[in-house]
Amino acid sequence: LLIETPHCSKGSTVFVVATRTANDQACVGKNSSSLLVANRPSCTSSGSDSRLARPRLCRHKPTMPAKRQLLQAMEVYQKARMQFVQTVADMALREPAGFGSEPEVMTLLRPLLLDPVPSVQQTAALAIGRLAAASRDIASTVVTSDVLPQVVYSLGEQNRFYKKAAAFVLRSVAKHGADLSQAVVDAGALEALVTCLEEFDPGVKEAGAWALGYIARPTQELAQAVVDAGAVPLLILAVQEPELSLKRVAASAISDIAKHSPELAQSVVDAGAIAYLSQLIDTQDSKLKRQVFSALSQIAKHSVELAEMVVEAEVFPAVFPSLKDSDEYVRKNVACLVRDVSKHTPELASLIVNSGGVAAIVDYVTDSDEISAMPGVMALGYIACFNERLAMAVIVSQGVPALAEVLQAVVSSLRTADPATREKKEPVVSATAWSLGQIGRHSSEHAKHVAEANVFPLLLAIATNDSTSEDVRTKGSRALKNVLEKCVSLPALEALLADAPPSILQHVVNQFAKILPHDAKARRLFVTSGGLKKVQEINAEPGSQLAEWIEAINGCFPAEIVQYYSPGYSDTLLQRVDEYQPGN
Repeated sequence: LLIETPHCSKGSTVFVVATRTANDQACVGKNSSSLLVANRPSCTSSGSDSRLARPRLCRHKPTMPAKRQLLQAMEVYQKARMQFVQTVADMALREPAGFGSEPEVMTLLRPLLLDPVPSVQQTAALAIGRLAAASRDIASTVVTSDVLPQVVYSLGEQNRFYKKAAAFVLRSVAKHGADLSQAVVDAGALEALVTCLEEFDPGVKEAGAWALGYIARPTQELAQAVVDAGAVPLLILAVQEPELSLKRVAASAISDIAKHSPELAQSVVDAGAIAYLSQLIDTQDSKLKRQVFSALSQIAKHSVELAEMVVEAEVFPAVFPSLKDSDEYVRKNVACLVRDVSKHTPELASLIVNSGGVAAIVDYVTDSDEISAMPGVMALGYIACFNERLAMAVIVSQGVPALAEVLQAVVSSLRTADPATREKKEPVVSATAWSLGQIGRHSSEHAKHVAEANVFPLLLAIATNDSTSEDVRTKGSRALKNVLEKCVSLPALEALLADAPPSILQHVVNQFAKILPHDAKARRLFVTSGGLKKVQEINAEPGSQLAEWIEAINGCFPAEIVQYYSPGYSDTLLQRVDEYQPGN
């Protein structure tokens, strides 16, 4: 900007150059070669107006060096932005917690989500997603910083690369729990994510399905919101796509929706999920099989009708070979499917038995560690609980030794387990004890097989171990009582006489009172093995049920035999020896 001013001296002209500097000062130059000079006549010494003439303003285009400097500055600024978001994204993989705790980081990343350079946008979204995935606190910061509305808005406007990064941000926030998933829903993400499922690019579909699955996972209400947004039919279509990774994520999302309630499972079934999932049972991809079996299990567990629909898809016996799959999660999810189908009715349990499922489940329990074996353990219990025939099928398939082995291993490990491990293994103890009780409660023959597996001492140890939870003790005690009520094996019963608490001891004595009056051989064995002596040592309250049963046992033997094995009788004999006078 050139300002030409008159000068009081004749024949001289001063040119003032107004430039904007860091502190807005004016710089003055004289006869600069880089300026265009506009001469005006100089003022005269006589009669001239001493007022300053009105300045003339002239705007000039920047020269080529100025353009170059401007472009260089813009390039440096763009590189700095890109370097910043890339550094944050890289650091988020290595040290996410410490790096993301800086309050300025999210403040600086947020405007870069709307950066005019697409690569900066995408990397900023990637950095935010990685930070949010690593820490619940950072994910909460993403919500409170109002980042989600920007992400949701851009999800519907930007290219496919940014859509994948934006869906990753939403998934990373939603994975931390129901409250953050609800925040994602409140930001209007469901409609945008469902739109992602309609994209042509399979990567965008996968990112959208993944985020929807995490949103639906925590609660029934959130899963219902996903269903109401119209996601289920599109997820079913995604299962039919050729890309394996998209199939996996879509099947996982279906499983997360179906697990909450019969109504949600029915909505998945109505969209045709079972037919398409059952076609993937024989796939060679282990990760896909995990999700397929999980989804079928989550559908079948809710009701008889849904379980029957799964069975009608002819998944049995096709799924049983997968119980020997090299992937442990595939094996576990198949065992869960068998468990969730067999638990409903005797007919469904019989279908599992007739398809050869019991032997396959027993092999699975034998080959698995204690925690992984739990769904197989429960499946055997569900099958055995319905009637004698199904329980005997479990016995014939060597189910009792397999369960006894699991019980022995888990009880032994609990003695030295830390609290976290104990919390994981106690449900296995409860489930195994329950299953053994279901097998042995039907008849004396069933109880005999359980007793011969030597599980009574284990069940007694569980029932009397104060270091375990009350639920575990209750399950162990109940299982032992169920089997004792049918047990006629004297050696197994006698092993409990010395150590059993009164609540269990009365069941043991009751069984002796039932058996001994009708079996002479058993009475002789009861005396010679020391059982009668142990019974005499029991301190029963007079008039109690236990005292009556002891009296019934004593009535099976001559009085002198009972007296002989009574406590203190040896002292009586010695006293008689002392009092005896020879020759009298």
